[in-house]
Amino acid sequence: MISDSMTARLKPVQPGRTTLVSVLDIGSTKVCCVIARLVPRPEGKALKGRTHVAEVIGFGYGASSGIKSGVITDLDQAEQAIRTVVGMAERAAGLTVQSVVVNVTAGRLGSETFSATVDLGAQEVETSDIQRVLRSVNSRSVRPERSIVHALPIGYSLDGQRGVKDPRGLVGEKLSVDVAVISAETLAMRNIELVLNRCHLQIEALVATPYASGLAALVDDESQLGVACIDFGGATTTVAVFADGHPVYCDALAIGGHHLTLDIARQLSVSVADAERLKTVYGSVLPGQADEREMISIVPVGAGADEAPGMIPRSHLTRILRPRVEEILTAIRDRMQATGMMDVCGRRFVLTGGGSELTGLPEVARRVLARNVRNGRPMGISGLPEMARGSAFATIAGMLIYPQVCGQEFVEPRMTPKLTGTDGYFARMGSWLRASF
Repeated sequence: MISDSMTARLKPVQPGRTTLVSVLDIGSTKVCCVIARLVPRPEGKALKGRTHVAEVIGFGYGASSGIKSGVITDLDQAEQAIRTVVGMAERAAGLTVQSVVVNVTAGRLGSETFSATVDLGAQEVETSDIQRVLRSVNSRSVRPERSIVHALPIGYSLDGQRGVKDPRGLVGEKLSVDVAVISAETLAMRNIELVLNRCHLQIEALVATPYASGLAALVDDESQLGVACIDFGGATTTVAVFADGHPVYCDALAIGGHHLTLDIARQLSVSVADAERLKTVYGSVLPGQADEREMISIVPVGAGADEAPGMIPRSHLTRILRPRVEEILTAIRDRMQATGMMDVCGRRFVLTGGGSELTGLPEVARRVLARNVRNGRPMGISGLPEMARGSAFATIAGMLIYPQVCGQEFVEPRMTPKLTGTDGYFARMGSWLRASF
């Protein structure tokens, strides 16, 4: 069931109005907070779905701790990491953050597609009919231990006629809808909510990481024709497939860029910090002509100051990294083939996330996936510092775009608190007075 606490509480940004939004990217290797002003923009040919331009006014960034594969593993450490980063952004923006839009990678992200039909009786389609058909999907969707993150209507059909974009006002006998439901384990998301509440922050909306990355890095034609967006994170790799402008599939693997670092550390017997430096500076998954001759100095773990560093050819580093990268890409390809999504995503993959900046990754992905591959960068965001303009920050940019598109999603209408009546505020106050005095 779509629970009140997990689907978006966020109201869509009103066209023509400036608003502030705060977003928080909780990752396994980094935590990043951005406060931005969403300013209305004129309708243009590029980036058609966007009504606003995001101007960054506060930016905070730091190393992650107490978080592994998007799951909270140590409340105190995670709270400290989030407080530090949010404090940096607040000081830069000169304001206090009360609620944030947060990404979800934890809890085994998954997706399903549900269909439902309602009778109209040859009447016009009204908003209440759309709510009715979406509620009938909601009543039989997703197991109790999972909560829905996104419920996106991906296509309506009227009397069997598919491809209806907005059925309101049309006349017909039967209205059908297909809804893509992206869900995650409830307890993993509850822990994210718990650590944010300890930081005195409310969750305004939860956004699936690959969905956010796709919003930031994809261009209009790509998402219409079919494309898959792979987000290479620190400890997780997530994928989302977009078709007809909507996300239709989502999946996650618990392998990421940090596993490449650990492979280097184990194989070469160096510290994790040195392994990360070797991966960033010299790492490549494509062998080069001079790699056998180019030597890299390494310092083994526990080596004394008087010991000479060891030397390895650069090709040795490539031989360590490439099998792990091929393993990740093969797992994604096999999962997508099993669900039929390799056909839906067309002939294009877009790579985002910090791990996608590894030299030669697009070329290897082209061979493994047999598709066109490009690196994606966040578009349409101004004011980001130079260090935050790469693929690693696509998720944070996507969460700034999310308030402009969240109006497409279905959210179960919430009961507004009543002041009077049997369960209203005054009635409860009266019963408390009677019980106490």
